[in-house]
Amino acid sequence: MKISDAFPSSFLKCSDLQGRTVNVIVSDVTMEDLGDAKKPVVHFRGKDKGFVLNKTTSKVITQAYGDDTDDWIGKTIQLYPTETEFKGDMVECIRVRIPKGKPAPPVEEPPPIEEPPADYKSSSGSADDDPLPF
Repeated sequence: MKISDAFPSSFLKCSDLQGRTVNVIVSDVTMEDLGDAKKPVVHFRGKDKGFVLNKTTSKVITQAYGDDTDDWIGKTIQLYPTETEFKGDMVECIRVRIPKGKPAPPVEEPPPIEEPPADYKSSSGSADDDPLPF
């Protein structure tokens, strides 16, 4: 048993990214009481867990999409795992960046799934697998 499974969270942790960079689309931003303070939490389309913003991550999004969080909805951001110094120790964290190039416009309904060519061989398992189920 993983002890982390005994304490589930509705917020993203670095381990949820499984070491990968993930593109997500903002669906909502709310202020939530985290016990000691209220902080902004970004929610994403198709994902259950929210991402608690700090000053660093909020500045990255604000520089790209503006100060009004309503303007962030439908926009794509990248979440990536890294480390930062906290109270003299290196700790895991999630950082944000804006994808390079022109992001695809938001889509209300997912596009139809195209069948792969007959000679296509997947190396990552089933096409139905959600690689990051956060």
